[in-house]
Amino acid sequence: MQQQESGNPSAQRRVLVVEDEPTIAESIAARLGAEGFKVAVSHDGPNAVDCFQTWQPDLVVLDVMLPGFDGLEVCRRIQSQRPVPVLMLTARDDETDMLVGLGVGADDYMTKPFSMRELAARVNVLLRRVERAQLAARTPVGGSIRLGELEIDHVQRRVRVSGSDVHLTPTEFDLLACLAQQPRAVLTREQLLAEVWDWTDASGTRTVDSHVKALRRKIGANWIRTVHGVGYALEAPTP
Repeated sequence: MQQQESGNPSAQRRVLVVEDEPTIAESIAARLGAEGFKVAVSHDGPNAVDCFQTWQPDLVVLDVMLPGFDGLEVCRRIQSQRPVPVLMLTARDDETDMLVGLGVGADDYMTKPFSMRELAARVNVLLRRVERAQLAARTPVGGSIRLGELEIDHVQRRVRVSGSDVHLTPTEFDLLACLAQQPRAVLTREQLLAEVWDWTDASGTRTVDSHVKALRRKIGANWIRTVHGVGYALEAPTP
């Protein structure tokens, strides 16, 4: 594990970069270091899991293709130890790969090649969302929302469908909670990007679509209605 200290003495957040291509890993580490993060770099699956255990990062930037074992297995193992936001990197613009990554606990993904500016922005967004979730847990508002057989508990950040717990990633929970604030109302992709991801442009609409698909797999496809060309609405399935 290689570590890169930020020149900013107030930096507190730790980011673990797991990438087997040295040039890409160094570029990511340099950009995040310039943003004020403490950065550690790992180049294979087993070392990444060990580094996660010993270094306790606040966020992981994780490539899918790795020697040893792949990023999906890394994500499974680290999420089983401690929930942590994960930004997945993939070389293939394949929605199946993205859905699998989201299914094992990744919060967001980027397809190579990408700009370092956008990567840094997404890292900051994910960490802000964690901070908001921690604040909401300390000062819960709204209690539980029930829509038919769907129950969303904001205090415990738990979701149940027909009385059974459904495990969601932090992003999936925030997306569902956002839709549940206005049941049956159609929210545009741009609205969801702004509310859930803190993005102010439309560059991440595919991220919304893939997270909705992952969410449907977990709670049931009929809970979220697609309005083509517009966005999505949460509503109870018709009997």
